[in-house]
Amino acid sequence: MTATAKANSRVGPRYPHLVVLVGATGDLARRKLLPGLFHLASAGFIPGCRIIGVSLDELDADGFRKVAREALAEFSARKVSDADWTAFASTLDYVPLTAGVAALKAAVEKAEQTFTGESRRLHYLSVPPSAALSAVRMLGEANLVERSRVIMEKPFGTDLASAVSLNASLHEVFDEQQIFRIDHFLGKEPAQNILAFRFANGLFEPIWNRNFIQHVQIDVPETLGLGKRANFYENVGAFRDMVVTHLFQILAFMAMEPPTSLEPNPISEEKNKVFRSMLPLQPADVVRGQYIGYRGEEGIHPESDTETFIALKCFIDNWRWAGIPFFLRTGKRLAEGQRIISIAFREPPKSMFPANSGVGAQGPDHLTFDLADASKMSLSFYGKRPGPGMRLDKLSLQFAMHDTGFVGDVLEAYERLILDAMRGDHTLFTTAEGIERLWEKATPLLEAPPPVRLYAPGSWGPNVIHQLVAPHAWRLPFERAWRAPNRTGD
Repeated sequence: MTATAKANSRVGPRYPHLVVLVGATGDLARRKLLPGLFHLASAGFIPGCRIIGVSLDELDADGFRKVAREALAEFSARKVSDADWTAFASTLDYVPLTAGVAALKAAVEKAEQTFTGESRRLHYLSVPPSAALSAVRMLGEANLVERSRVIMEKPFGTDLASAVSLNASLHEVFDEQQIFRIDHFLGKEPAQNILAFRFANGLFEPIWNRNFIQHVQIDVPETLGLGKRANFYENVGAFRDMVVTHLFQILAFMAMEPPTSLEPNPISEEKNKVFRSMLPLQPADVVRGQYIGYRGEEGIHPESDTETFIALKCFIDNWRWAGIPFFLRTGKRLAEGQRIISIAFREPPKSMFPANSGVGAQGPDHLTFDLADASKMSLSFYGKRPGPGMRLDKLSLQFAMHDTGFVGDVLEAYERLILDAMRGDHTLFTTAEGIERLWEKATPLLEAPPPVRLYAPGSWGPNVIHQLVAPHAWRLPFERAWRAPNRTGD
């Protein structure tokens, strides 16, 4: 074992793992899961790994290996050596759903016989929500619950009643501690860096509250359309697809109280406190939009009321955040693809500078986190322009992960979350209570949604969003671009 592999093994699970990948030939498996599992196995993060693919496709093991090899060739961000591929291919097996429960159980038992000593099972359900419960029941019938954990894909219900029902059905087979509801946004290095930034720095921890922060924006616009997800999206929409499962989870990291320790249970409890403290979402504080041309897409109802865009204002009614608005925005076919948290600080109560100095002309100071894979942060502030007189410009301090030399150590989001699930670490996963509280807070909106407003593809959404955020302004689009990594002289 190389030195790197030894180091990686220390942060991985203690036991070899048998992975049952349900939906193994689907888009997510090909794009993310198979390349991620290949990297975790070949880099030595997992002390032993066997993978059994399960899906509707009538394949044998060699057919699945071909699917996996093509997926790595198309989507792996890392070089795939012949030796690593040969080793990985030998760990792959496949059971079509039509073969039944007995065939799956036999394949698992055969794979586990190759392990020395104890092993664990990880079931990844890369399937549509409508198929998740049947997959869970299949695992139960195959007696594959013992020594196992299961990863669930979003959405986790579509309202409070469906979330409660889903959780109850899951708990008939798996204990809550065995269930990992995945949010790939929280698996990204920048999202975890929020915890480090907040709680490790004496400069910012004391001012992380309503006394110093004016408002917060979480902005995740997408340039992409529906792709092959039309049937799924038509029944879900932007709020259920993105806000409950992604943006609210980021909000919890940003707003939660300091946990008693950086352990899964204390962090989950502080996140759940945020959800309990949220005021119910009011339809008057929500803008729903639909891009022009959506109703003409294949698989979409010609009179569809499904939103492809949503912007909302919410409040956390606790001691730290009472009265501070949190603005969230996401949607399809927008002007740019970004993942931004922008924190606006209160301006000084009185300005001593002359009227033409420039103070206040470019808004308040902002702390901005870029949640894209290449982590970046920026702190904007006013500074004096060189020369006579008192003229101020907006300047910024910026940090990029590329500047550290550690960018090669960053795990892709799904890789990190798969590794955490294998280790039993719930820190970056959502609990049943958290999901149910969010659906409860969303009930007024779901019962009386505002009408959808049309917007042009390539825009920032319906114009009425500016009334929603007033007297503030949306942070995107930025007036200045992020500086290039390692650039000097700015």
